[in-house]
Amino acid sequence: MPTSPSSQLSLAFPFGRRQSWAMVALLPLFLAACGKDGGAPPTAPPSAQVGVVTVTQGDVGLVTELPGRLEASRVAQVRARATGILQKRIFREGSDVKAGQPLFTIDAAPYAAASASAKAGLARAEANLAQATALATRYKPLVEANAISKQEYANAVAAQKQAEADVAVGKANVQTAGINLGYASVTAPISGRIGRALVTEGALVGQGDATQLAVIQQIHPMYVNFTQSASEVMKLRAAMDSGKFKRASGDNAASVRIVLEDGTEYSRPGRLLFSDLTVDATTGQVTLRAEVPNPNGQLLPGLYVRVRLEQAQATNAMTLPQQAVTRSGQGDTVMVVDAEGKVSTRSVKIGSAKGNQWVILEGLKTGEQVMVDGFQKVRPGASVKPVPWQPGGTAQQPAGAASAPANAASAPATAPVAPAASAASK
Repeated sequence: MPTSPSSQLSLAFPFGRRQSWAMVALLPLFLAACGKDGGAPPTAPPSAQVGVVTVTQGDVGLVTELPGRLEASRVAQVRARATGILQKRIFREGSDVKAGQPLFTIDAAPYAAASASAKAGLARAEANLAQATALATRYKPLVEANAISKQEYANAVAAQKQAEADVAVGKANVQTAGINLGYASVTAPISGRIGRALVTEGALVGQGDATQLAVIQQIHPMYVNFTQSASEVMKLRAAMDSGKFKRASGDNAASVRIVLEDGTEYSRPGRLLFSDLTVDATTGQVTLRAEVPNPNGQLLPGLYVRVRLEQAQATNAMTLPQQAVTRSGQGDTVMVVDAEGKVSTRSVKIGSAKGNQWVILEGLKTGEQVMVDGFQKVRPGASVKPVPWQPGGTAQQPAGAASAPANAASAPATAPVAPAASAASK
């Protein structure tokens, strides 16, 4: 049985007749409101901001980091050259000593006696020389007057010569005795820092061989010995010969920096002294040595360090922060932003690392913008807004960007209105 429109309306709105007609009158207003909100075209999202750096070209030093070990520039072993009982140590262990400074004393009594005996022998030889000289002088006019035979005069002259030789031997004995007596006082052969004493007072030293007493090392300047692959050396020399690279500052004046075990860089630069002419047959490495100043004694012999060696400079090269380069098995790539804000991938050729940057040899041009951060904001086909990147890892905000957060913050406040209206209409 068909129902009337009024009964249908009463079924749809289970209220009184008057309330039902009120809802019917308000229904077009709710529908209009819903249609107005839902029919507005969606606004395009703003372009994402990404940090970029502008490419500049120039001469960039090629730095190679190699493992090395520090070594004292001069090392001297203090040994006992006189035999005897060690009586006294007259230095402080671990202190700096000067060349010629007394370090130990050995019992000098036997050597003092030997010196006195040598001096007495010299005095006797000198007395014999005086007597022989006087006899030869007295015989000379007599042999001219034929008062004595020529043989007697010849014997007198020979005795004088023998006495002169005895005097020379005596002088040598005195000198030897003085040297041995001097060895009883052990002095520093070089200036440097002395280590611990290897013997104590009362020990018999110099018996049979020269007993080692201590070691002195000169630690200013210091040497650092390190090795480099022979293949890398050959490639570098070939690049220099082709003109792609140029020498840093002469053949053997390359800049050297020392990186300590905690990762800090030593404040004073060094210089390369030489590179070996032969290649180690077992390792294929070439040995190099650099000199590093060490006036404060911060560097110690035997310490393992990292050596940053700048042997050459790449011409028309550029540097990029390491986070801007993506390295993979297929090659090295960067993200380049063009003038329209479009992002594209570019393959590059990396030379070496310089601090926290890569040296780029090929693949980029001067003036191009390379992304450094904001990679997670990039969407396929979308444009980006490049802003200068700061070394701290943040991008500089443009002048008009301060108002954007305020507008964005006010937008969510009006967004719930439409859902509320639609819920009421339902």
